Order: sequence, then structure tokens, then C-alpha cells
Amino acid sequence: MSDFVSHMEPKLISWRQSFHSYPELGFMEYVTTYRLGKVLEGLGFTIHLGEEALERDARLGVPNKTELDKHELQAKAKGVEESWLAKMRGGLTGLVATWDTERPGDHVAFRFDIDALPITETKDTNHIPAKEGFHSMIDQTMHACGHDGHMTIGLGVASYIAAYQSILKGKFTLLFQPAEEGGRGAKAMTEKGWLDNVDYFYSGHIGIQSLPIGTIAATVDGFLASSKFNVTFSGVASHAGMHPELGKNALLAAAVSATNLYTIPRHSDGITRINVGKMVAGSGRNIIPSDAFLEMETRGETKKINEYMLTEATRIIKAAAGMHDVTCEITPVGITEEMICSEALIPTIIEACKSSDYIKEVLPVAKVSGSEDASFMMNRVQQQGGKATYLLFGTELNYPHHHQAFDFQEDVLPIALDAFIKIIEGGSGIE
Repeated sequence: MSDFVSHMEPKLISWRQSFHSYPELGFMEYVTTYRLGKVLEGLGFTIHLGEEALERDARLGVPNKTELDKHELQAKAKGVEESWLAKMRGGLTGLVATWDTERPGDHVAFRFDIDALPITETKDTNHIPAKEGFHSMIDQTMHACGHDGHMTIGLGVASYIAAYQSILKGKFTLLFQPAEEGGRGAKAMTEKGWLDNVDYFYSGHIGIQSLPIGTIAATVDGFLASSKFNVTFSGVASHAGMHPELGKNALLAAAVSATNLYTIPRHSDGITRINVGKMVAGSGRNIIPSDAFLEMETRGETKKINEYMLTEATRIIKAAAGMHDVTCEITPVGITEEMICSEALIPTIIEACKSSDYIKEVLPVAKVSGSEDASFMMNRVQQQGGKATYLLFGTELNYPHHHQAFDFQEDVLPIALDAFIKIIEGGSGIE
């Protein structure tokens, strides 16, 4: 289907640049969801939106009502139809698109993440999005992790299914998932049941490693289980000069926590990580700080190791609060599981991609780090007897993911699309 992919290239570029210029943070991807949905609706897919797509109570780290209301008003101003907005209201973003060929065959699911990051994109003219005029139009928000490309690839896969539906068989489910950053969105889609009775599940990522264009990896190894949480310390304010003894210093409790968390012993069974990424405290130089706030995370090579890190972190936080006679509240805002790709898919993917005019090399496995909430989807499929994997799509990376100057080579888009098409064809997706 190289002619199809070649034909799609200009559209892929256009979609990617449009998504890049209007990034939205997790559970606030109202405009993004609408734009995706209108394309998919036009292709003939059945669209599942709002509570049809997500289990409301399984979401983690949902923004506060003020933020949601603001972004909903912005979405309305950007032309999102009220009938769509009504279903998404309250942070029920993302969608699921389904296609049933009504011919016996496998049920194949694909996941594409859609959220951006709270990063201000560089305006440096050496940065291609700035140079070519498709840099972020939204302050302090940027597609700095390739999700603009992932959505584009998803629309390409959908376009292929629609174009060749007469010769395809089985069922296809495309999950355009909100709030991947922070491990917040996949669980909500998984708990809705979308991964039940799926035979094959595929997701993937542009970059992560800097690999030559034309190189893909059939599986990955190294994603960690993780817990994301916020900590609020509450003390008592007082005049720092006249009555310091009457104050209870929340800032000190937070600082003691932040420094001592890094002293947790490493675990002998595998990799561990911990990070305090944000601390906010105090209101003035002569006031004992009554409030302090941390955003942090733990990671572990397995669920068990991550639980060890979380338990130790919780102990230290509570001890620091007790030391300074303040209270603390620990609020979970995200979670991921360990991920083990189905090795049985490696030879299938390698064989399927041999006929590609775009793919030059298929690595059996690529080493990665970090965490992925697609783990919930993969694990649900595998638990029920299906096979699942997570691919990498090679590109040159001049800057790392989550950097203000992050970008990728757009030539990777047709390569990734062709990889998924070859997988569909190689998995007997054609009648």
C-alpha cells in the first residue's frame, strides 16, 4: 500500500502541524478531540465520546473546575459544537473510534495519545515549528513529546481502514487517549471495557531514542511502574519576628521531605526512581509559612518495587509533617504499571515490514526508560489472552522529549503509518 501512504504524506504533514499549533493539556483536549472526531466521523467511523469513551471515576489528576470551565469556553470560541462539548464537559475528553467490517476476523486495537505538556515552546528560528510558522499558539503549552505526531498517525490508520474496508476483516478500535502525561487517562478507557476481547493491541512512540529515519522497534523493554501524587502540608501562620513560636512551618516540613525522599535505599530487585518536581510554599519573608505543596512521583521496575518506593516516601512525608507539627494530605494523581511486550509479535512484525518501501530496519527490541500508561491497556489485553506490543519509530532528536525545543523529523509519520498498515495486513487483516 505504498501508493496509499505516499498519497497521504501531505495530509499527514498538515494534520501534524495543525495539532502542534494548538496543544491542550490532559483532560482539557476539547478542541483536539473535536478535530479528531470530525475527521473520523467523515471517514465513516462510529464515534464514542464522553462517558461512552471514559469511566468518569477512573480518571486521575483531573483539573479543577475553574480550569475546565475556562478551556470549555475557549473550545466553544474555537468552534466546537455544543452537542460535542456537552458530552465532553467536565474533562471527559478523548474518544474511541470503532469500525466493524462485519466479516469474521481478529479484533485489533490501536492507542494514540493526544495531550500536550505545560512547557513554553521556544521561538528560536532554528526551531522548525517557529521557523515554518506552526509553533504553539497557547502560552505555557506545547506538544513536546510527539503526541501531535501520534494523533496524526492514528488518523492515517483510520484513513487506511476506511479506504480498504471492503477487503479488511474483523473489528478495529482506535483509542485517542487523553492525559497520558502523568499516567492519568489510559486507566479510565481501560476500565470502560474497550480492551476487553481484543486479540491484538498496538501502541507506540516517535523517538524516545534517537534512531535513523526508517528504523523502527517491534517491542520495548524498560518502562517502569510509577505513582504520581501531590502532597499538601498545612501549618499555622505567625509573625516571624514577634511570635515565631506560635507558627507551624509547613515550608520546613516540605523541605525536609524533599531532601530526605532522595535517601530512600535503592531496591536490590530492580530499578527505582523518585523525583520531587515542584514545591510551592509561603507568602512573605516575615510570615511563618502555613501552607506548602509538592508534586512528585516514584517509579520501580515492577509494581512491587514501585509500591516499596511509595510506602517509604509516604513514611518520610508523614514523619516530616510530624517533626514540624503540621498536617499533610497525599493525593494520588496518576499511575502506570509495568509493561512487558508480547515477544511472539516480533517475528510477525519483522516479516510484515519486509515489503515496506519506507521501513529500512526493524529492531526486535529497544531499551527505554520512563513510564507509560498504555501499560493498563496492554496488560488488560494480555490478561485476557491477547497479544500486545509498543513500538518505537526512529527519528533524529536534537533535543530530548519534554524540552522547549523538542521536535522530530516529519518523515517519520509515513514510516509509522506504513508500519501499522503492514501489521494489519501481516496479521491476516485482509480477507
